[in-house]
Amino acid sequence: MTPNLFEPRPISEEAIPAALAKAERYRLLNEPSAAESICLDILDIAPTHQAALVVLLLARTDQFADTVAAGTAKAKEVLPRLTDPYERTYYAGVILERRAQALLRSGRPGSSHMAYDAFREAMEFFEAAERNRPAGNDEARLRWNTCARILNGTPHLAPRGEERPEPILGD
Repeated sequence: MTPNLFEPRPISEEAIPAALAKAERYRLLNEPSAAESICLDILDIAPTHQAALVVLLLARTDQFADTVAAGTAKAKEVLPRLTDPYERTYYAGVILERRAQALLRSGRPGSSHMAYDAFREAMEFFEAAERNRPAGNDEARLRWNTCARILNGTPHLAPRGEERPEPILGD
């Protein structure tokens, strides 16, 4: 293992709000690795900062196009650190939904079955989150609906071992 050549410099506690805003901005600018780095800086001085943990998890899911399997594992590492049971369940679903979308875009052999399975698992997490949602919070339902529409609108997605039947053509 190579030793670290450069030790990251700690940020001040007063800088957390601005740093978090910058991390969110980098996510919007499609620079998830910069957002991830900023979140790690925040978490170095405030290890339980819930908003930084959520942005970190989302920044890691933003990188699924590059590395689905390793990225999924890195995103899942954040889940146990979320203290709210609703958020833990909801974001577990988000990870799976984003994994499914990355698999769907990859077009690799077998990815459609894996994407189907990930969408269905995400939907199960969203159903569980919905049962524990805060009043007026329909995020889990919105995500469930997105997954349902993708599955309904993508005919080649099917569970492993089940192929979609070909239409029967008349004589």
